[in-house]
Amino acid sequence: MGQVAAPVLDIAENTVDCTVVIPTYNEVQTIVQLIDRVLVYPLFRIIVVDDNSPDGTGSLVNELSGYGPRLQLISRPMKMGLGSAYLSGFRKALDEGARFIFEMDADFSHDPDALLTLLAAAEAGCDLVVGSRYVRGGCIRDWGLLRQLISRGGNLYARSVLGLETRDCTSGFRCYRREVVEQLCAGVIGSNGYSFQIETLYRSWKSGFRVGEAPIEFPDRRVGYSKMTRKDVLEAIIRVWQLGCVDDSVSKSAVVDSDLL
Repeated sequence: MGQVAAPVLDIAENTVDCTVVIPTYNEVQTIVQLIDRVLVYPLFRIIVVDDNSPDGTGSLVNELSGYGPRLQLISRPMKMGLGSAYLSGFRKALDEGARFIFEMDADFSHDPDALLTLLAAAEAGCDLVVGSRYVRGGCIRDWGLLRQLISRGGNLYARSVLGLETRDCTSGFRCYRREVVEQLCAGVIGSNGYSFQIETLYRSWKSGFRVGEAPIEFPDRRVGYSKMTRKDVLEAIIRVWQLGCVDDSVSKSAVVDSDLL
């Protein structure tokens, strides 16, 4: 669908069930403030998926009893990967009946107020809304030139290999309709690192779901450091090629075989 112009969301009248999934690893400096900012909106619940953070992020979230069932914690025994963290949170959100499920980082590079923009775009007709840095009105703040070139190059590579029209294929700030997440969780996701974002976008688009982008402002994280490693970059390069060449060939073969029956 491309870029969408989202209508203004009427918070007072909206009673939709929304769950925000936030994976964490060493985010103790920002997680409480982020939770407070998100849950100021009564529409939202939060599922934090913590991979046994050495800095005590999970323990701190567990102590925040004031929000009751609106804040839940999935504690995992070790660092198990971004993709599996999101899938764990997705499944729990589905079990609890969420209609819209969001992805969000814990470091304030994603503005909690922009959740309303993503939700409005989804309610206007999109099945998956990507918070985009690379459409009109979106921007990046506080990044160096090299980092921006790597990000734009990665997006160009993903679009070229996979045929995607989405400008920001790697964004981790998203809103999914329930039906999209159900299909993703029922299938096989081969990515566990940052290529998870590209693969879930690709599989959603290939399945015929309507994908839109809403502009966001993306500042650098407030504290800490990026968790992305060279291994994640290599996985993304390989996984995109596999999706575009190997998986697509298998899919086409399956169609041909079914036509011969």
